[in-house]
Amino acid sequence: MSSSPSPPLSLSSLSGLSEESFVAAVGGVYENSPWVASAVFTNLKPLSITSIASLHAAMKEVVETAEERKKLELINSHPDLAGKAALADELTEESKEEQSKAGLNSLTKEELEQFTKMNEKYKSKFGFVFILAVRNATKYTILKSFEARLKNTRMKEFEECITQIHKIAWMRLLTILEPADTGFLTCHVLDTASGKPANDMDITLERLSGTGPLGVIGSFVTNSDGRLTSGRALTGKDFSVGIYKWTFEVGDYFAKEGAKLAGTPFLTSVPLVFGIDDPEDHYHVPLLCSPYGYSTYRGS
Repeated sequence: MSSSPSPPLSLSSLSGLSEESFVAAVGGVYENSPWVASAVFTNLKPLSITSIASLHAAMKEVVETAEERKKLELINSHPDLAGKAALADELTEESKEEQSKAGLNSLTKEELEQFTKMNEKYKSKFGFVFILAVRNATKYTILKSFEARLKNTRMKEFEECITQIHKIAWMRLLTILEPADTGFLTCHVLDTASGKPANDMDITLERLSGTGPLGVIGSFVTNSDGRLTSGRALTGKDFSVGIYKWTFEVGDYFAKEGAKLAGTPFLTSVPLVFGIDDPEDHYHVPLLCSPYGYSTYRGS
């Protein structure tokens, strides 16, 4: 019977830890490489860690300034994806969870043979293991990544592996630490047909995946500036990593504005699916729309 996951640690709780306890708490975010956390403890001191982002930046700097030999050891401390260690149940708990989420624990015989072939081909060319942050990937995405990256030079692949390792570390930190209460979500709607903010447009927000209740988590109406009357749609502990969807009732808005529309309007509801990866940051999602088109981007 598997045990329940431990509750996230608060950032403040790190400040009073000894080096041994600090390394025990966050040393696993860089695979089998507790030296990264140990160096952070010496260089930064946990007392100055005020966010997950600041801890990740400090750990990243330790790796980036390490000798190439040390970086190579870090890369090769990772297991092959769906490799011998996975089959023998010898993965770290972190790797086991990540490979499982990507479906690598339920491969068909043919898929397993394909992964084995790709792993060997990659190691034969570059001299180190293939690294990919697989927590939110699928086995098909992974295989396509193998194919694309086998075309790279060794130097480019070495750098890409380190980049992927930092990405893995970030996602692991998010699972074990409680983020600082600084993140929030906003939006803004601009009517590009008339060149003004879109006033009185109905919008809903849904959480499609992540922590917290799924489904509709808020309904809003834009004000005269095209923004939410409440200002922030999500904030505090409700603002968490996951996949979200805004739905903008563009058709109703332009009908109320007296815009010339077809009998069956071209745009009715506009859904925007987006991801929140940093729960300590500000995510702003603007919509620029007309009766016949729209665009969006991550704003500030």
